[in-house]
Amino acid sequence: MKHGGRTLLFLALLWALPGFSATIRVACGGVGNELRLCHEGLARWSAQSGHKAVAVSMPHSSTERLALYLQFLSAKADDIDVFQIDTVWPGILAYHMLDLGSMIPRDRLAGFLPALLHNNTVAGRLVAIPWFTEPGLLFYRSDLLEKYNIPLPDTWPRLREAARLVLDGERAAGHPLGAGFVWQGASYEGLTCNALEWVASYGGGTIVDEAGRVTINNPAAKAALQEAASWIGTISPRGVLNMDEEKARGVFQSGGAVFMRNWPYAWAMMQGEDSPVRGKVGVGPLPHGPGYPASAATLGGWSLAVSRYSKHPQAAVDLVLFLTSTDEQRRRAIAGAFNPTIMALYKDSAVLEAQPFMGGLEAVLSTAVVRPAGITAMRYNRVSHAFWTTAYQVLTHEVSPRKALARLERQLNGFSDRGRWGRADGR
Repeated sequence: MKHGGRTLLFLALLWALPGFSATIRVACGGVGNELRLCHEGLARWSAQSGHKAVAVSMPHSSTERLALYLQFLSAKADDIDVFQIDTVWPGILAYHMLDLGSMIPRDRLAGFLPALLHNNTVAGRLVAIPWFTEPGLLFYRSDLLEKYNIPLPDTWPRLREAARLVLDGERAAGHPLGAGFVWQGASYEGLTCNALEWVASYGGGTIVDEAGRVTINNPAAKAALQEAASWIGTISPRGVLNMDEEKARGVFQSGGAVFMRNWPYAWAMMQGEDSPVRGKVGVGPLPHGPGYPASAATLGGWSLAVSRYSKHPQAAVDLVLFLTSTDEQRRRAIAGAFNPTIMALYKDSAVLEAQPFMGGLEAVLSTAVVRPAGITAMRYNRVSHAFWTTAYQVLTHEVSPRKALARLERQLNGFSDRGRWGRADGR
């Protein structure tokens, strides 16, 4: 089926005919609250529009989900109309998605976090609308910082000093802690997120800049990785090199750490009635380098995109607009603590009453960084793998930051043709 302008116009007119009802299939949700809220949102749109929206079961694993998406899209299958896509997938999937920027009013995008809109724009095409976001945050034991009269550290060296002070104090008092600082140190995408925060917060850039130039081999990036390597075996146990989000949360929530880097989802879990640290946890921005003015939180999260192979593109776009609307994002924030992508909601009284921690996220989001997935497109996975592998080798003291970043620079330049990373469809 061709999807040129005339076809889209015909389908739009057909969609508007009285009595016409489309069935829109959506790959959204996963498990638990996310899947439940997805079903509820689809039901609300169905009741309002007169069309039918159904959720298509997807693997919980992001890796498995992307593989299944590519299987559908490579076959130009129309089984799924709307895809929920990860922050780092726009460049990989752009060829298969409609340009939403040409199909919706420009003012409909007002108020969205600019960094996310930029992230979802590939070769001038807006391929997805941001649905919810997840910036990296610093969780801390507020009771322990108060006990030792320590202010929330604003730089990485100060975090190291604060963690060391609390560890020593608690050990002397007969209450030894297992860790001063836990984070995602395993060799996977989570380490890319953490290491990008270190590098960017030292003023070392974002691995590859918007022009496609590899920028990672610079003094600030070396200093950032050197600082992080100093944590291993001191404030961070060697086991942190095997930690993902949930393993880090488990250590922190059990009362075994002073600080933790994680995503906002962890906040609600800390407040559970069975949580040992309930009422003892604070959340704030991540620290930054001592010579740099601002912290950097890597943006995670998900967006909604419409398949170019959909038989009902206009209805699918209408559903995406509904799901990403202010009202629906407010509902999801209140009911499930999903962080909105519309900035005004971080000052919404109903949202803040239900989720007080969101009140401090506006400042975090204003300095957040995105991974270079848009510019590197189909090659992003190779770029990220090379970056996290390099960071891991520095953390394990296999190689110095100077040698590691020089080698990484050569490797990444080999992935591109003088800064040209190929078309978004990989062709």
